[in-house]
Amino acid sequence: MTITVTDAHADDRGAWEALYRGYAAFYAVPMTDSTLETVWTWIHDPAQPLWCRLARDCGGTAVGLMHFRAMTSPLRGREIGFLDDLFVDPAARGSGAVDALFTDLEHQARARDWPSVRWITADDNYRARAVYDRIAHKTQWNTYQLDIGS
Repeated sequence: MTITVTDAHADDRGAWEALYRGYAAFYAVPMTDSTLETVWTWIHDPAQPLWCRLARDCGGTAVGLMHFRAMTSPLRGREIGFLDDLFVDPAARGSGAVDALFTDLEHQARARDWPSVRWITADDNYRARAVYDRIAHKTQWNTYQLDIGS
């Protein structure tokens, strides 16, 4: 199957939303219409440093998404990339969509002069980790989160 990767355009809202809801469901994170609207607005706001790219099958149907952004790295004195979200529709897994998304991410990083891109995933996300182990190296860092009450 031939996969292409493009920006998310205004008429992609429905397809993007279905994929993003699938991503949230995978991680058991509640998804609200308000969150969807906020993220969609960020994606299309030139002042907001968040990009969305969609993997499309040969018929043009969106089968995967990735959200990424710049992240300052004080130790390096420069920006690097950060991959926030990556999801491929379960029916399209094995189609080459994930490889196309990562190839595109590499092109996006080079165009922005980022020397690296980082991301995190759940420890038990074995299928994704098998891909990540093939295309990248696992760092020595553990991730912690300080929750701030609202």
